[in-house]
Amino acid sequence: MSTDLTLQEQPGIHGAMAEFMTPEDLIAAAERAYAEGYRRMDAYAPMPVEGLAEAVGYKRNMVAPAVLLGGCCGAIGGFVLLEWITKIAYAHNVGGRPTNSWPSYIPITFECMILLSAITSLLCVLFMNGLPKPYHPVFNVPEFARASTDRFFLCIESSDPKFRVEDTLQFLRDLGGNEVSVVPA
Repeated sequence: MSTDLTLQEQPGIHGAMAEFMTPEDLIAAAERAYAEGYRRMDAYAPMPVEGLAEAVGYKRNMVAPAVLLGGCCGAIGGFVLLEWITKIAYAHNVGGRPTNSWPSYIPITFECMILLSAITSLLCVLFMNGLPKPYHPVFNVPEFARASTDRFFLCIESSDPKFRVEDTLQFLRDLGGNEVSVVPA
């Protein structure tokens, strides 16, 4: 086999993974991998590591604008619903009070805003993260079991345009990865 193996030639490979002992090693490896042109990679750590998201090239997602839009739609929808109920559907003249009593709409409008914001954020978390996903190919690597206790991992995915099996494995070894392995799909 040649060293130019790509995902199209070997569909049974998810990527290449290296194990690191410290968060500093992981950040340095991720920054170097990004600098070398790898863009489809993910890092795994047993705790939050400051600066790791930026090192792997994390970009802002659309969760916050989507939740804002959901909240605005909820507030507008709740207010319009109450206007419709009190003016059109069940209009009652009680003691000569005005039918547009908007201060009484504030609690329901607020609750509708919170409800639609919460539903939008839940749906964004599920769909933007590809959840539910009870299986991931990195679980096929035996060393990955320590990712939740005391080890740090960097996985370069085979869908990366620069990914070549042997070249990427050697690159991860050069970064100082303790255990470097192919991640089967």
